Amino acid sequence: MERYDVIVVGAGLAGLVAATEAAERGFSVCVVDQEGEQNLGGQAFWSLGGLFFIDSPEQRRMRVRDSLDLARQDWFGSAGFDRPEDRWPRRWAEAYLDFAAGEKRGWLHRMGMRWFPVVGWAERGGSLADGHGNSVPRFHVTWGTGPGVLAPFVKKAQDMAASGRLTFRFRHQVDRLETTDGRIAGISGVVLTADPVLRGQKSSRDAEGDFRLSASAVVVSSGGIGGNQELVRRNWPVERLGRPPENMVCGVPAHVDGRMIGITETAGGAVINRDRMWHYTEGVKNHDPIWPNHGIRILPGPSSFWCDAGGNRLDAPAMPGFDTLGTLKMLGERDSGHSWFILTKAIIKKEFALSGSEQNPDLTGKDIRLLLKRLGKEPPGPVRAFMERGEDFVVRDTLEELVMGMNAVSGGDRLNIDHVRRQIEARDREIENGFSKDVQVTAIHGARRYLGDRLMRTAKPHRLLDPAMGPLIAVRLHVLTRKTLGGLHTDLEARVLDATGQPVPGLYAAGEVAGFGGGGMHGYNALEGTFLGGCLFSGRVAGRRVLG
Repeated sequence: MERYDVIVVGAGLAGLVAATEAAERGFSVCVVDQEGEQNLGGQAFWSLGGLFFIDSPEQRRMRVRDSLDLARQDWFGSAGFDRPEDRWPRRWAEAYLDFAAGEKRGWLHRMGMRWFPVVGWAERGGSLADGHGNSVPRFHVTWGTGPGVLAPFVKKAQDMAASGRLTFRFRHQVDRLETTDGRIAGISGVVLTADPVLRGQKSSRDAEGDFRLSASAVVVSSGGIGGNQELVRRNWPVERLGRPPENMVCGVPAHVDGRMIGITETAGGAVINRDRMWHYTEGVKNHDPIWPNHGIRILPGPSSFWCDAGGNRLDAPAMPGFDTLGTLKMLGERDSGHSWFILTKAIIKKEFALSGSEQNPDLTGKDIRLLLKRLGKEPPGPVRAFMERGEDFVVRDTLEELVMGMNAVSGGDRLNIDHVRRQIEARDREIENGFSKDVQVTAIHGARRYLGDRLMRTAKPHRLLDPAMGPLIAVRLHVLTRKTLGGLHTDLEARVLDATGQPVPGLYAAGEVAGFGGGGMHGYNALEGTFLGGCLFSGRVAGRRVLG
């Protein structure tokens, strides 16, 4: 039987960081993954590459004043830690904030990573100063997006594999964590047949044999449950967010199935905060899907009119880009399985971005000429493709025609033109000058005080029913499953804890499977740009502490 010092289960970002850090310490390391080599890097490949930094050079150049104290206020106001088991998640949050304000950027910069100079302002909250949301822009898009975040770690791991310091075992599906004398001593499972599907596509689960590998320690870094809607629904916090929608789209590939969470629990690891999860309310069905039920998230600017499935405008803080779970809760309370944006061509051109490396060829390909086209008169190419081919998009010249098209998309006559018109006309009256009692209109004016938003992310305020700004556009929005905020309970050395709070000997965890640290360092809410960073940080901790 093959033996290694350390086995890492999962070849995503957290796993690659943990594996390379452990190998640098001289340990023999084996990385196993149920997918093929084409999926090396996991979910991070598909991301926009947003990273959370505190008081970065990019922020200072954009005249953003940030500090560790302000970021801590935002993080803990968002997290809302309120459970006895939040002791370790809280400590992970503190440690991560120190990392994000300290050596994180320098560490990544030395590895060759660079960032787009305009810092994004995501998840703005829209409530009290000590409540949820980012008080200032902190969303740093990596030059090269998700693949750009992965590149230095993939290269490092492949170079180590070529020199014999690290071993990859792809298409190895782990079914069991092996135990000897009360200590995790390895893994076992089945070898899946090779499947040449493209990256992200659903692969077969046909087996061609068994395997067993032994090790002194195992690091679980297998991701969350976002691709497994059965598990999402089973863990859904009905008391907080209402019933889960009947139809949701998936923001992650099918192999993000949560299997290793249950397997690790069977081996003695504790799972906490199962009900804490992060799903977006601005999902649209991909017109060119890669994985089953593939959804894309719209990253909106603040100007679109947002209403529920019945055409009733959403109340603050449920405004585009402000409070993800607050909006999800409101839609659940209204039993609204989907919602709608109504906007103009002027808004979609400037304010619509699509999440995902494949939806941003300019940033992903580091193509400055293509990037400059975002400042042109037409929406970016990927957005135009959704306008023309996306089943959730309706483009019309008049509001009457638009509402008819919206009813055709959703089926029935649920939307009443007079009701929708009254609300939009009321909003339009508020946009006529710089003063307003409408919270969203005030937020739009506030956003344009930030240079980055004025340049790239917030359209000049205008009436939605102004024909000169048309045509009108409606977008049906679905709940899009994405991140697991709870998970395996770990201490600050990334050791998995058992039900009594004691470390399970030989067992570690990193990344989303551990709630990005501690079993949920985000608490109930996330500030965005913090998921990749959580994988980087927890993977680094695991790799540096394993067998310490």
